[in-house]
Order: sequence, then structure tokens, then C-alpha cells
Amino acid sequence: MKPFTVHEGIVAPLEVMNVDTDQIIPKQFLKRIERSGYEDVLFFDWRYLDDGKTPAPEFELNAPRYQGASILLAKENFGCGSSREHAPWALSDYGFRVLIAPSFADIFYNNCFNNGILPVVLESSAVQQLFNELRANEGYTLKVDLEKQQILKPDGVIIDFNIQPFLRMRLLNGWDQIGLTLRHEDKIAEYEQTRALTYSRK
Repeated sequence: MKPFTVHEGIVAPLEVMNVDTDQIIPKQFLKRIERSGYEDVLFFDWRYLDDGKTPAPEFELNAPRYQGASILLAKENFGCGSSREHAPWALSDYGFRVLIAPSFADIFYNNCFNNGILPVVLESSAVQQLFNELRANEGYTLKVDLEKQQILKPDGVIIDFNIQPFLRMRLLNGWDQIGLTLRHEDKIAEYEQTRALTYSRK
């Protein structure tokens, strides 16, 4: 998993509360077991017209000004619903590295850290101010510094945020669950060797 230290990118808005995992990636696309290739089906039901191919003009993420966005600004309870990891896979494949919202569903929040995405929780008033500013300024960007736990706005204003130290350390080092396990590879190998010798004597 790619380490996360500092990221700067265009911000896209999704001003909808209680966005669940079925809206992030509908169930018909969950048959695949691969962790990549979901970028074209992210927000599928909102993103396309009934033919499933033509971009829906009213969906804000389809607007030219938000193409190439890597920071998603959302509303309360983002990522609610099932525990599927396909949701962060699709967001990551699309190019999002940072999600900013007043709150996230717990399982989704933790799944983000398993997939190299930084979910930032801010006060509702601060999030609403960001919505107002990005809509008023095309090409609106933010710089997110995980080491300092700060967001730098274009006007120079800094917004502080908090991340649990263990989760912060994981993203800074690029450790997913497998990466965490491999940090103890020597101890695992030692245990397996001792276990094998024990059973060979029986």
C-alpha cells in the first residue's frame, strides 16, 4: 500500500447525507474478487443515465471542473451500509486519496485505512464552508498533511484534524493488514519452525 504523507488535489463535492455502500458501488458489480478495475462503476446509479453509459449531466462529479479530483467532500454518515471493501476500492480506483466529511460509518472508516485512503472528520460547519468555497472557485484545491494533521486552504487558512495515532502511523507507513503482519515475519517464522520441530518429535 502506498504511504500517505502529504496530498494536494482538486476537491469534488458530494453534498448528500447517508451515502451508503450500495450508492458508492451497486451490488451487481461485486462479483469480481479483484481489488482494482472499479473506477468506471463508482456512483454508477447517479453517474450515468438509464443506458449505463451516458454521463448524467446533473451529477456534479461529471462536471468538467471536477475531473481529476482526488479529494471528495461529503456529508454526514458517509459509507454507511454493508461492510464490503469494494466501496473504498472503487473510490481509490477513481483517484480519491482523501475523503472529508462530518462523520463516517465505522466499518467504512476503518476500511479506508486498509486501502490507502485518508478519511478526515471535520465539524459540520467547517465542511459546509468548504462546500461553499469550492463551488465559488473552479479548480479549488486543498493540501492535506497527515504528519501535521492539517488541511491548508487556498487562502492560507489551516484546519486542524485528529486521527487516532495507530491509524495515522499505518497510513504514514503504508501498512495494510498484511503489511502489519509482515512486520512480525521473523517471529512468525520462528514460531512455525518451533511448531514444526515439536510435531516432528511426536
